[in-house]
Amino acid sequence: MSQKITSYPGHEITSDDLKEGKYLDIYYKFVPRYSWAAGVAISRFLDELKNGRIVARKCNRCERILVPPRMYCEQCYRPTDEWIQIKDTGTVNTFSISHVGTDARRLKTPILVAVIDIDGASPGMGILHNLGEVEPSKIWIGMKVQAVWKQPSERQGAITDIRYFKPLEL
Repeated sequence: MSQKITSYPGHEITSDDLKEGKYLDIYYKFVPRYSWAAGVAISRFLDELKNGRIVARKCNRCERILVPPRMYCEQCYRPTDEWIQIKDTGTVNTFSISHVGTDARRLKTPILVAVIDIDGASPGMGILHNLGEVEPSKIWIGMKVQAVWKQPSERQGAITDIRYFKPLEL
């Protein structure tokens, strides 16, 4: 069985052709402009972080307290009901000790990252964040931690307004 090969007339455009102006060549430096909206729940969450507070949303039907907050309960399939302030303490749910940076470079000092179940939130509701003031060998699942905040003048309304979580006990 033979296959029909279709050829299209044409020829290669060379850089000399472009230099000689035989073809239209437009140089355009694209500067992307974008806008990103955090939404109602995360916008409020970030604003409260700037003020040194952690807030959550409560679903009165299933009684869950959601952090990071959501305006819609994914368990009950209904809007959440109210804002509540919760503590800036929690428990290490899981953690990672990374000796490799985000640029794949070997690090002299490892990055300590954990999922922190925030006190006052429902089980399994947590924040992924850095750990500090602790040796890697001293980290354990179940360890109680507390947020270490940036100075109020340094806060920007970002998760990094919490510098890291430090152990409450060792």
